[in-house]
Order: sequence, then structure tokens, then C-alpha cells
Amino acid sequence: MKPDMSVKIAGINLRNPVMTASGTFGYGQEFAEYVNLEKIGAFVTKGLSLMPRAGNPTPRIVETPGGMLNAIGLQNVGIDAFIEKKVPFLRTVDTPAIANFFGYTIDEYAELARRLDAIPEITGLEVNISCPNVKQGGIVFGTDPACAAAVVTACRAATSKTLIVKLSPNVTDVVAMAQACADAGADALSLINTLTGMAIDLQKRKPVLANITGGLSGPAIKPVALRMVWQVAKAVKVPIIGIGGIMNATDALEFILAGASAVQVGTASFINPNAAEEIAVGMESWLTENGVASVSSLIGALEA
Repeated sequence: MKPDMSVKIAGINLRNPVMTASGTFGYGQEFAEYVNLEKIGAFVTKGLSLMPRAGNPTPRIVETPGGMLNAIGLQNVGIDAFIEKKVPFLRTVDTPAIANFFGYTIDEYAELARRLDAIPEITGLEVNISCPNVKQGGIVFGTDPACAAAVVTACRAATSKTLIVKLSPNVTDVVAMAQACADAGADALSLINTLTGMAIDLQKRKPVLANITGGLSGPAIKPVALRMVWQVAKAVKVPIIGIGGIMNATDALEFILAGASAVQVGTASFINPNAAEEIAVGMESWLTENGVASVSSLIGALEA
């Protein structure tokens, strides 16, 4: 008998717990020839802003031991072009599409949530709070609980769709951030976003990235991500989506045990475009081999 791989994230039914991570999967269509999108749980779009963004100058990606640094700079087509050129594809796929979005003021966040709320092809919204608040001296929304709560409150008022908040690991107390977002109306939390890092070219005596710093992702950050998911899952009652260095089914199942109801696959897709689907298959095989009837029975089952 095949195990039950289905999970629910705050009203969104997933056929399995494997999602793709924002910024690593385009708008879904770019990967359609490599991945059967109807074999994964959901996919998440590149982060969307009100206006198009060209992103940072190159070089903006560099490989590091156990991972990669990126300083793409949130390049995206903007909400208008997304609606006109990207949404039609979403109608062709029977898999939940989650729209990631960001702003530089609370009003921008609210406006994007309102615009995305009107798109029936979008199943849920993922709020990227790892951006500076230009009206408050550049403080990053995701590093201050009060700022984060204000963003979530504004977005919650602007949409009835499932609202997921993506947490930054670049904080002193991730649990305080998680609790602030949950209390403000987040239906679910995804964590972690990338860790801030840098790479240096010894011969040139210069940073490798034009932006100097970038976001570290990949296997190197998995232990940090697991710890944060475990901490947050014990502290809040909303579902958790685990992200960080998930390269195979074993990695994914470890996040489930730590308390995640689903996972997002990111850097692995750069190495193997079909990684998300293969991880979903691998998870089901492990459950079958170990006599586990449902993946949901493993959520938070870590014996610690």
C-alpha cells in the first residue's frame, strides 16, 4: 500500500510536501520542460515587486564550499508584467502556485498583497520580509519584530489568501520574529532565507561579488536551518515550511521530523533541475521501505 504523501499548509492542499524555493525556479514555466510540475506539492515564484527590477551588477553568483552565494538583487518583471505574461501559464498546471513578493514600505507590501489577492490562479502568498524599510532609515523588516508584524498586519488586511511569511536567519532571536508574525496574522511561516556572507578573490584583493555580500544557500546552511525550524516549530502553532540545503529525500525528511509540514527545494535545482520531483519520489520510497503510512505522521516526531 502506497503511503499518504499529502499535507495541508493552512488551507492549501499539497499532494506531497515538496515545494520549490523562491528565486530558484523562475515563475514555474522556465522549469516545466525539466520537471513534471504535477508531481510536486507546489511551486513558488520569483519575488515580485510593484515595478520591474533589473537586479544587481555582475558577478552576482559564486560557488562556495558546500553552497553558493547570490546577490541577484531581487530581479523580477514587476507585478503588471507578471499578470500579463506569467499568469496565463499557471492556468495550465494543476499544482498550487505561491507568489513571493516584497516591498520597501508597508504600503508597497499591502498593495502587492491586494493585487495578488485578485488573481485566482495564485493559491497563496509568501511575504519576503528580508528587505529594508526605506521610511525607517533602512532597517530590515525581517530583523525587527515590530516592523515585521506591521507588514504582516497590512498584508493580512489586503488578502484572504493563505499568507506565508518567509523569515530571515540574520537575526538574534528567530523565535521572537516567528511569534510576532504569527500573532500578526501569518497563516504559515517559511524558514530560512539565505545567510549573509561574502567571498574574496585573493589575487585581486577584491570581493568576488560586485555587491560585496550575498546570500549563502546550499548544504552549508542546513544545520542552521534545521535548528531554527525546530526552535520555531516548538514555539508557534502555525505550519512551518523548512528551507535550507535540502539536496535529497533524507534532508527533506529531517526537516519534517524537526517540525516542518513541508519543505522548499532551492539550490539543488541549480545542480539538477528535476531535484524537487526526485526528492518527492525519494521521500515516498523511504516511507514505503520503512512502513510509514503517512508523511504527516512524521511532522515534529523528532525524539529530543
